[in-house]
Amino acid sequence: MPVKVSKNLPVKEILEKENIFVMDEDRAMHQDIRPIQICILNLMPLKEQTELQILRELSNTPLQIDVTLMRMGSHVEKHTSESHMANFYKTSDELRRHRFDGMIVTGAPVELMDFEDVDYWDELARVFSWVNTHVTSTMYLCWGAQAAMYYYYGYEKHLLDHKLFGIFSHRVYNRKTPLLRGFDDIFNMPHSRWTETDQESMARSEELTILAQSKEAGIALCMSENGRKVFNFGHLEYDRMQLRQEYERDKKKGVDIQLPLHYFPDDDPARRPYLTWRAAANNIYTNWLNYYVYQSTPFNLDGTPFGESLPDNYKE
Repeated sequence: MPVKVSKNLPVKEILEKENIFVMDEDRAMHQDIRPIQICILNLMPLKEQTELQILRELSNTPLQIDVTLMRMGSHVEKHTSESHMANFYKTSDELRRHRFDGMIVTGAPVELMDFEDVDYWDELARVFSWVNTHVTSTMYLCWGAQAAMYYYYGYEKHLLDHKLFGIFSHRVYNRKTPLLRGFDDIFNMPHSRWTETDQESMARSEELTILAQSKEAGIALCMSENGRKVFNFGHLEYDRMQLRQEYERDKKKGVDIQLPLHYFPDDDPARRPYLTWRAAANNIYTNWLNYYVYQSTPFNLDGTPFGESLPDNYKE
């Protein structure tokens, strides 16, 4: 089934060339079906690249999905055109009375800053409060997961000795959890970050269910509230060449960056990287949509069981 997006969204053409079924608003209006409503809070600077990566993953289920793109109104984008943001994104204030079946909060390149020093932190905190009453299940990615851990549970992040950068092997835990249906005992996941959330706090928590962990990368996947919150500290949505692009970008900037581990064949950056995490990526998004979004959501979103009122800190 298709992902429904704006008919003028630039990445729509790329998805169609990849034989991914996307549907615009005009066609969707003629279908007698209530599509799954998904909101993507895109905090990454290169919006279109992240849109493409996540929409690829959302397309792999038999569900019709209606995607809404959210941005932080308190932040000025420097790497994506104003016209793209105005045409395809809505601010959190504009969406505060909307309800969604599912939400994805991406990472952001601000991990070396304290959370409260990020210019949109107050607005993001309001969104984290809002999802408790307006979203059935939310998946937090990389820095988005670290920020959510800090907001909901007070778990701090710590600077690593070096950037965690490459493709890492992870062991599956609690494999009877529906989110892990179809997973092998071991799977690969890309990581690209300078910080990590306090591992001891997460491991001791009675609120969190640890789902995947790596000897090199630590806890990579966990959830709380029976799947209403899913935390993914890696980047399963990354495409084959993403880590190469980041490596070349950092080298040009003069950053002291090592080769991404377990990525280039024979550690030769001239060779094409192997794609070893796509099956896991397809599984995680398909399982999330099926078991924690679709099967948990009411037919009428106005009848969501999570309450009718706005959060106290969401002022009119």
